[in-house]
Parts: sequence; C-alpha cells; structure tokens
Amino acid sequence: MTENPANAPIRPPEQPEAGELEAEAADGLPRRTDPRTFIVQALQTLPNMALPFAALAFTFRDNGRFALPVLLGLVALFLLLNTVFTFLAWWRQTYRVGESDIRLESGVLSRAARSVPYDRIQDVSLEQGFIPRLFGLTMVKFETGAGGSDEISLAYLTNEEGARLRELVRELRDEADGVPTGGAQAADAANASAQDTDATVLFAMGPRRLFVFGLFEFSLAIVAFVGAAAQQFDFLLPFDIWDVETWQRLVAGPGEQVAQLGPVGQVLGAIAAILTLLVLGLVTGIVRTFTRDWDFRLERNPKGFRRRRGMFTRTDVVMPVHRVQAVRITTGAIRHRFGWKSLKLVSLAQDAGNSSHVVAPFAKAAELTPILKVAGFPLPPRGLDWHRTTASYRVVAAVLGGAFYAILAVGAAGAAVYLGDSRYDWLWLVALALATFAVFAAVRELFLWRVERHALSSRHLYQRRGWLAPGFAIADRVKLQSVDIVRGPFGRMFGYVTLHLGLAGGTFSLPGIPRSEADRLRGELLASMVETDFSRLVR
Repeated sequence: MTENPANAPIRPPEQPEAGELEAEAADGLPRRTDPRTFIVQALQTLPNMALPFAALAFTFRDNGRFALPVLLGLVALFLLLNTVFTFLAWWRQTYRVGESDIRLESGVLSRAARSVPYDRIQDVSLEQGFIPRLFGLTMVKFETGAGGSDEISLAYLTNEEGARLRELVRELRDEADGVPTGGAQAADAANASAQDTDATVLFAMGPRRLFVFGLFEFSLAIVAFVGAAAQQFDFLLPFDIWDVETWQRLVAGPGEQVAQLGPVGQVLGAIAAILTLLVLGLVTGIVRTFTRDWDFRLERNPKGFRRRRGMFTRTDVVMPVHRVQAVRITTGAIRHRFGWKSLKLVSLAQDAGNSSHVVAPFAKAAELTPILKVAGFPLPPRGLDWHRTTASYRVVAAVLGGAFYAILAVGAAGAAVYLGDSRYDWLWLVALALATFAVFAAVRELFLWRVERHALSSRHLYQRRGWLAPGFAIADRVKLQSVDIVRGPFGRMFGYVTLHLGLAGGTFSLPGIPRSEADRLRGELLASMVETDFSRLVR
C-alpha cells in the first residue's frame, strides 16, 4: 500500500438514476435484510460466551469421563438455541422505504416499530465488522444527530444493496430538504457539478504514515486489558490477585536479588522496567492505529466528503459539505513539535458517538489547506482584529487551579508530619509533586492569556486555543443556532462573561471576555444568523 497523491481521481461505483430510486421507494413494500444476517449475528455472540464456557470447563474439570460429553452437549445446545433465536429475530425484522420516511419493525414476542422522516436524517453511513466482511455484508446506519433510540441501523445487507439504499435515502432526503441555495451552499453545488461523477482524494494515509502516527498514539491500554482479564479469570489462577501478602511474597525473591546488585543494578533494573512499559505502550499505539485507520482515505465527491477507514471494522461515511457547522484543528504537546495536526468537522451527524468527524487525523498543515478550502473554512486571513480574555479571568483561574493542588499538597505534608514514621516518607514526595502542579497550573493560565485569542471575520468566527498544543476552532457565522451570555459569581465581581455559541453538533465557547465585547459579538453574530431563512430554501 502506498499513499495516494492529493489529486488522484477515483471513479466511484455506478449509481442508479434518481428516477429509478424514487420509483423504487414509491412501493413501500416490507423488505428483510440479507438471509445470512442471522448466521453472522450468531457467530458474533460466540466471543461473549468465552467466559461462561471457561467457567463450565473449570466446574467439570474433576468429573472424570463424563465432563467432556456434558460440556460438549451444553455447548451444542447453546449453539442450537442461539441460531434459532437469531433466525427468528431476523425473520421478524422488516424495513420499509416509503415516500416520506424509513420504517423499521422488529421483535419476536413483542413488536416494536420505529420511523424516521427523511428530513431528520443527517447522514447515512456504511459499517463493516470483521465477520460481516467475510460474508460480503455491511450495516447501514441512519443518523439523525439526536443519538440513542432515534437512530436506525439495518444489519446486514450486501455491499451492493447497502450502497444502493444509501443513495436512495440521500436522494429522498434531498427532496425533503430542498437543495440549499446561496452562499456556501451554492458554491458546494457548483463544485459538485464541476466534478461530475469523479471523486478526488483529498487526504490518504499509507502504512508508513500509519506507523509514524502510531508512535504518537502511546497507550498502556493493554495493561488495563490484562488486569481486567486477570480479574475475570481469577478463578483459574493459583492465587488471589487481590491478596497483598501474596504479592509481597512473590516480589520478595526478585526484590532481594535486585538489592544485592547494589545501586547501579537497581538503577539499571528501574530503567529496564521503564523501557519495557515504553515499548509496550508504543506497540499498543501502533496496533490500535493500524486497526482503526488502515487504508484511510478522504475523498471529495458530488455528495460531499467521503471517508473510509478500518482494518477489521470498515466504515464508509459521507458528510455533506453544507452540513458542516465548524472545524477543529488540534494537535498534541509532542506531535506539535514535529508539525503534525488533526482536523475534525463538526456536523449534525455523529462519528462513533462523537460530535466531530475526523477527516485528517495525522497531517501536516499544508495537507489541511485543500480540505479546509472545500469545506469553506479557510485559515484566518491577515489583518483580523484579535482579542484576548480579560486579565482578571486568568488570575481567577490561576488562583482556583493552583489552590486545589496546594490544598492537597498541604494535606499530604500534614499527614506525613502527623504519622511521624519513616515508612510514610513517600508522602513528602507526593506533597512536592502536588506543589509543583499548583505552580504549573498558575503559570499555565499566564501563558494561555498570552496565546489564546479570538477574532471575527465577515464569514467566520476564529478561536486560537492551547499553549503546549495550540489549535484552532472555526465556526460559520451563518450556521450558528444560538448565542448565550453567561456570567458566574466571579464574573460579576471582576466584570467578565462567557459567550456560548450553539451548534447542533457541538459547542463553541468564548470564556472570560468583557461584557461590552460580548454584547457586540452577539449583535454581529445574530445579524449573520438571520440573513438566511433556511425554512424558505427551495429546490
């Protein structure tokens, strides 16, 4: 696999004509998902039964020759019942694609029906887990932006059927909404017409980029996994993992051997332990990155942004450009020193439970420019009037943040003095660490006052955030939904407020600004928000 150039065209699969799609939706006949669905769902439940099967094997281990037949019989009975129930659930589940909504009916004994109008559907995405991919099946997810029970998922359809249904629902949704006109929406439509049926790759990551990305995704999640597994399977271990005395006896032998090596050997042992954790964290980060973002590609097609990624679970998400409300450019304290950034789009739909869609998780600044241009969110132009938060807001934040750690530090030092035992000398180290955090919290607010700013252009609202990991948040003034001014008790005392800007797919706040500036920003933003009446947009 190699990384694709940013301008490499990719021919999308052939789509049915709009007239054919509308005619197909008019019948409103009930349909079932692919017959292989119940087989896939039955196989997916098997990993969840690993723990009960292990417990049964442990229970029957001393029952002699009858243990294996009984265990195999129980496993066979479970597989039979599992297959029967998943088949009944599949047989009783139907969906209807009507003229105004999509309806899902399910349930064996008690029936449930859910209906979602097309004008409420924000996104239609395809998702393939590892087992469904083996059968050539995909899950179609209809997202409304509300989350929870308001979402509808069809599991599973063939890849061709899933793509066809997604295109059908999008056509019907566009009819229900009307094609937006004017402003960025008109530019979006013009760009789509110019590209015709071609898709342009805006960003892609190959194995080399993923490997570098994984080095920055350091994670010790494997340690937590091993700990959770040990807790679940503690009955298989020869000792109680929660017994402190048992661990002291286990560590006593190696501890005495390390002590005999002298100070140099102890230092080398500590370094070896730290290096082991570092290697473990790096390997875990690389594996997680490869499995999550394998063959990552972001394309621009006539429908908007199309993002595909995943090794075992493959996702295919399309984000209409005109539904993007804001963008976030983020980085990390370390990756910022190497020039790596991440770009997220805030829209009405959700991405794996998050309000932001990651469209470029690990990219250079130059690679973000074409994506931002297509989305209609350019970087801040020269000559903007940038504003800081009030100094009083930062002073209050520094005092409160430092006081929290300072109180904990005093408590740890007091406990060390009260106990008066050399065994508790480590409490002094804790107190010193907490005092360091208190100083850092105060210094951090000083640096944030120097670097965090906001500015307003004719089209967008810009916010620069972060100190060690600086980033940008950019919101479209027209697509904001509300503007609220909030003032707490300290704000009343020192004369600053927080401006909360409503986004259907997230939040955008400007804390610690003067009341007069908040009133001015609210007036200008409200004037932009009422310029376009989206309820009167016609096809």
